[in-house]
Amino acid sequence: QVQLVESGGGLVQPGGSLRLSCAASGFSLSDYVIGWFRQVPGKEREEVSGISSSTGSTYYADSVKGRFTISRDNTKSTVYLQMNSLKPEDTAVYYCGIGFGTVEVTMSEIAYDFWGQGTQVTVSS
Repeated sequence: QVQLVESGGGLVQPGGSLRLSCAASGFSLSDYVIGWFRQVPGKEREEVSGISSSTGSTYYADSVKGRFTISRDNTKSTVYLQMNSLKPEDTAVYYCGIGFGTVEVTMSEIAYDFWGQGTQVTVSS
């Protein structure tokens, strides 16, 4: 049974940093992508960043380029999202998703097979 567990969310002041983790388990496939998405109540979920397990190719939304960094530890099947210079508009529930059988990174939600429960990130003074 595939499981994704996010952690690392919390309350931080503007300009601060957080590191989110997405630990995946319950599968043996080697080609997959993990993506981070976020959602604010009343709005659609939006893409943030993604990474391919096999190629390491990455994607960043324009709104987070230069501030967020995604990385992976394939030995732990864990993906990290380092978030620096956080802004109030980064406040959202952050979800990670995993898509199997995909070599190159994609942020199309139809490519994602399983989702985590989400972790709240609040940026406020």
